[in-house]
Amino acid sequence: MHLSAQKGFILAFLVTLFLFAVVVECAPMKYQAKKRKGQNPDEDPMKYFHEAGYGDVLGHYDRRYFTGSAATYDAKADTLHHMIRAYLTTFRELNLETWIAHGTLIGWWWNSKLLPWDWDLDTQVSGSTMAKLRESHNMTFHNYTDMADDGTIIFREYLLDVNPFSTEGHKGDGFNVIDARWIDIRNGLYIDITALREVEPEIKPGIFSCKNRHDYKTNELWPMRNTFFEGVPALIPNSYEAILKSEYSPRVMTNTFHEGHQWNPGKKEWIPAGNRKVNHRAHVPRSLQSDSDEKRTGGLKNLARIFF
Repeated sequence: MHLSAQKGFILAFLVTLFLFAVVVECAPMKYQAKKRKGQNPDEDPMKYFHEAGYGDVLGHYDRRYFTGSAATYDAKADTLHHMIRAYLTTFRELNLETWIAHGTLIGWWWNSKLLPWDWDLDTQVSGSTMAKLRESHNMTFHNYTDMADDGTIIFREYLLDVNPFSTEGHKGDGFNVIDARWIDIRNGLYIDITALREVEPEIKPGIFSCKNRHDYKTNELWPMRNTFFEGVPALIPNSYEAILKSEYSPRVMTNTFHEGHQWNPGKKEWIPAGNRKVNHRAHVPRSLQSDSDEKRTGGLKNLARIFF
């Protein structure tokens, strides 16, 4: 084989491997182990939480309470609205420190409400709070009542379920990155609760991490800031803007169109945008993605530079 042809063949082979690695690495963190091992995570006996299916919809229902069909747009919004209100109120009453995180924190930044395209909610707690949940509140049911605008009494019940693998501080096989969930037992929608710990205090003192490898400095988290979210008292990290820019990009605080919704500055709300093209990529922190597009291009250029 001619030398240039050999180089071309080798380059093509390496590019194929590179693109395969990108696809695997870009998969949602909860399902990366499936991609790596070629098995269904729900068949793994070491996975604690099991979802109703995969993707942005079924992947956000607890399988035990899934009714067989996904909630409508309005029903989902109603479920998440009352679920976060119940969660924040209950934790405050129990004197358990928790704060909103990730995409839920983006929603707070815009208007102190949920992002209407989200299917679940994200909160965080400290490792010590997670220990309290595990020891004193695991598998407890919590009742919630509220009143609708028309005077109707709303009653809901939630399960606080703590993953027995919540004692671990490392990601492991990726099946148990979620430490606990607050689950609406009517339909299975839930809040993901993750713990932050000093995983390597000798090497990285004052750095708190979750199993998905988000790292936070102590002064980025504490002292927490008091605020409101969905109409009830809530906590947010001290350096919330720096955290959002690090996990996503500054664009999450400037882009006014996302997931088929347009920001309306007059109403201060995200409004469904009709026939505009929808970007179906959910909010995923950059630390959960393998690389930026620029880095991927650079990687291909580096491969070419090696052989030519």
